[in-house]
Amino acid sequence: MATVRHAHTVWQGDLLKGSGVVTLDSSGLGSYDVSWPARTEEPNGRTSPEELIAAAHSSCFSMAFSNGLAKAGHAPERLETKADVTFQPGQGITGIHLTVVGQVLGLSEDEFQRLAADAKENCPVSQALTGTTITLDAKLA
Repeated sequence: MATVRHAHTVWQGDLLKGSGVVTLDSSGLGSYDVSWPARTEEPNGRTSPEELIAAAHSSCFSMAFSNGLAKAGHAPERLETKADVTFQPGQGITGIHLTVVGQVLGLSEDEFQRLAADAKENCPVSQALTGTTITLDAKLA
């Protein structure tokens, strides 16, 4: 069965001087301030669409990778995934770089790399972002 998650944003003012609040409705986990300067300069306590995409991508990749590892008979002890989303004003999101360090017993480095690449290509967030270059660094701890 399909699931739907909800968030909404209330924005006030123009792009450069305005600001907004994004609210995570489905989870009720909170509301977060957003602004153009937080997107293009320093965050200063505010978030951006790119940070939210980074959070979504790092968690989705980790889920997909842990599932692939478990199906291969090597459930991970720990995966630590970082997603760096690059935004260039006037161009948009120009790339996403995933970095993962895993603690997985009994798995070769080659198999770890293969399964990480598969997760990068096939996690639902990666698939939703197919118009963006996604790169990956993966290593066993």
